Amino acid sequence: MRSLKLLLFFFTIGSVSLFAQMPDAPERSEGDGPYERLIIRGVNLIDGTGSPATGPVDIVVEGNRITSISTVGYPGLPINENRRPQADENTKILDAEGMYLLPGFFDMHAHTGGNAQGTVPEYVYKLWLAHGITTIREPGSFNGMDWTLRHKELSKNNEITAPRISAWIGFGMDYGKEITTPEDARNWVRMIADKGADGVKFFGAQPAIYSAAINEANKLGLGTMTHHAQTRVVYNNALHSAQYGLTSLTHWYGLPEAMFEHRVIQDYPLDYNYNNEQHRFEEAGNLWEQAAEPGSDKWNSIMNEMLELDLTLNPTFTIYEANRDLSAQRRAEWHEKYTTPSLWEFYQPSKISHGSYWLEWGTEQEIAWKENFRTWMQFVNEYKNKGGRVTLGSDAGYIFKLYGFGYIQEMELMREAGFHPLEIFQSASLKAAEVLDIDNELGTIEVGKLADMVIVDANPMKNLKVLYGTGAIYVNEDNVPIRKGGVRYTIKDGIVYDAKQLLKDVEDMVEAAKAKENYKITQPGLDW
Repeated sequence: MRSLKLLLFFFTIGSVSLFAQMPDAPERSEGDGPYERLIIRGVNLIDGTGSPATGPVDIVVEGNRITSISTVGYPGLPINENRRPQADENTKILDAEGMYLLPGFFDMHAHTGGNAQGTVPEYVYKLWLAHGITTIREPGSFNGMDWTLRHKELSKNNEITAPRISAWIGFGMDYGKEITTPEDARNWVRMIADKGADGVKFFGAQPAIYSAAINEANKLGLGTMTHHAQTRVVYNNALHSAQYGLTSLTHWYGLPEAMFEHRVIQDYPLDYNYNNEQHRFEEAGNLWEQAAEPGSDKWNSIMNEMLELDLTLNPTFTIYEANRDLSAQRRAEWHEKYTTPSLWEFYQPSKISHGSYWLEWGTEQEIAWKENFRTWMQFVNEYKNKGGRVTLGSDAGYIFKLYGFGYIQEMELMREAGFHPLEIFQSASLKAAEVLDIDNELGTIEVGKLADMVIVDANPMKNLKVLYGTGAIYVNEDNVPIRKGGVRYTIKDGIVYDAKQLLKDVEDMVEAAKAKENYKITQPGLDW
C-alpha cells in the first residue's frame, strides 16, 4: 500500500497523469422513483433561504420537481386533514411526520477518492448521499477529466447512485504540454469548455498566465477556484486573484499573505522544504499570526475589497481539524465501521503521502493551530456578516477525514466560527448553488425547483450531530444511551434513497475488504 501513497499536488502538467484509471461506478440499483406523484407528509421544513423552520407541511413532488408546499397544521395539534393534498392510486406517500426536511447539501470541495487511497467511486458516492450530499464540486477532477465528465453525465441521467457532479478541471490537465504563455492558457480553457467542464481548479501560476486563464474562464462562463499553494502564493495572493476575477477561494492560503504588513514572504524556517509535509503544515499553522491584526485598517481594507469583488470563500475548516487535535480525529468513532483498510493505511504517518505528515506532531503544533483557527474563523464569520458568500467543503479522503462524515464536521466548525445553524444550511445549499449558477433550479425548497432534499428524524438546528451517519447520543427514560438521527432519506432528482441502507452498503464493503486482508484498524506504533 505504501507504493500508492503519493503527493497529490502539481501533478497534471501536460498530459502526465499521476494515477491509473479509476473504475467506473456501477449501474444504479438503489433508490425508488422518480414517482408520477410523491407526497411527503407532515414534515418540518427548513427551506434553505435562511427562513426559520415551519411545519408541519406536506410537500408534493411530481417527477423530479416540487409542485406544492402546504401547511397542514400547527405544532402539538392534530394534522388538519382538510388541508392535505389528496393522494390517488398513482401517488406515493412518504410519512415524515415530526421529521425535518432541508435542501440537498452541496460539498464544494469533494474529491472522488482515487487509487492512492484505494477507494472506488461507489464507496465515496454512497457515503456522500448517506449524509444528504446531493451535489458536489469536484476540484481538479484528478481521476481524469474524461472520467469525471463521464460520471457527471451518468449522474445527471441517474444511471449511477451518485450526487450531481460539477466538474472543475485542474489547470493544465490533458493539454499535451506545459502551459508557458497566456495564449496557451486561453487555449486550454477553451478546450475544457468545449469538453463540458464547469470550472477550473488552480494552485497558482505565473501572473500573466494565471490572469489570462481566469479572464478566459469568465468570458466562457466557467467557474474558477484556487488553492493558493505556497509555491505560487508570492506571485498571487488571494486579493490579487480576486482582482484578476477569481470567483472562489478554497481553503485559506493566500488570505493571510494578502494581509502581511511587516513582510512580503511567509517567515519560513531556514531549513524549510515544501516537499516535507510536516514543514508545510506545521508552518501553515503560524500564518495567521503573521498577518494584520483583526479589525485593523489592513484587515478591513482587504476584506472590503474582496467583498466588492464578490469572492466566495470555501474555507474547508474540517480538513485541518486534526492539526489542532490529532488524537480526536484519528479516533473518530466512524473509522472502525466505515473506513476501508486502504484509506486507513493512507492516513498513517508517512514521509511521502499528502496529508500524512505526523512525523513529530505534538502539543506545540496543536496550540499554534488552535490560534490559527481562532483568527481564521473570525475572518470568515466577519466576511459572512458583511454580506460575503461562504460555502461548505470537506476535502475528505485525507488527514483522517471520511467522506460524508467530514462534511458534517465542517458544519460543526462553521457553528464554532459563529454561524447560526440556519446560516450554515443556507451556505450548504443556496450559497453553493449560486456559485454553480444553478440557484434557479436548486439550493432551496420552493415550488418549481428540482426535488433534491434531505430528511432527518431529529432537529438538526438544535444539534448538528444528528446529521452524522452514526447519529447523536442521547439517554432515554430508562437511563440507557441511544442514538438519534442519521439522515433517513436523501432525495435527488425526485429519487428517494434510503440513507441508512446506503451506509449499510458501505459497512458491508468495508467488512469484505477487512475479511479479504484479515485486517484490523490499529493506532500508529501500537499493535494491541
